Amino acid sequence: MASELSPLTLETGLPEEKGPPLPQSSQETINTIVHYYRGEMGRMAGWRDRIDRTSNWAITVVAAMLSVSLSTPTSHHGVLLFAMLLISLLLLIEARRYRFFDVYRARVRQLERGYFAQVLAPDGVPSAKWSTSIATSLRKPIFLMSYKDAVCRRLQRNYCWMYLILLLAWALKISSSKMSMAGEFLGPVHSWSDLFENTALGPLPGSIVLIFVALFYGLILYGSFRREEREGELAHGQVHV
Repeated sequence: MASELSPLTLETGLPEEKGPPLPQSSQETINTIVHYYRGEMGRMAGWRDRIDRTSNWAITVVAAMLSVSLSTPTSHHGVLLFAMLLISLLLLIEARRYRFFDVYRARVRQLERGYFAQVLAPDGVPSAKWSTSIATSLRKPIFLMSYKDAVCRRLQRNYCWMYLILLLAWALKISSSKMSMAGEFLGPVHSWSDLFENTALGPLPGSIVLIFVALFYGLILYGSFRREEREGELAHGQVHV
């Protein structure tokens, strides 16, 4: 019986052997750098595409839920609350993807600043700091930003506006005149008791729902105005993704 193949790992028990030959000339080194740059660009673009897809899903969800909630006066305001939960789930997924994208984007930018910029217009003495940094990242890849920073960054870029639109739509929904399922007008909202009655969600009274929404948007407001301790992607220029 053939022995089972061991899984592919970074560390094996095989004896040390001579690896593939390294570049022996400057031309081979340049070709290696160019091909590596193309590979990192491909990985960065792949993760960028995943991020854009998540944002597109979020925009689609917001548009669909707004259409369902505001199309008829009898639709429940809970549809908009459910939309907020869906958007939050997509935000968390996008933040995770953004952390991976940030690693490959940083490698690409280091190559561009440290090598290609020097080739096009030499500035000072060439430094190996950028290549050492990339080599360290290749040997032991680590995230360059925390999950919290990634959530806040994506919130500031796209999601804060989606949350704002949902909040305005929800405020319009709960402050509008109540309608019965048969389409009968039940009277306008004139007092806090009427507002609490409109915001009730199943067994939860309206006051509890308002408190939860206020706390949730307080967290959104904090993330939208939070500033990172370091310059991050804006440390070298004003262009970011």
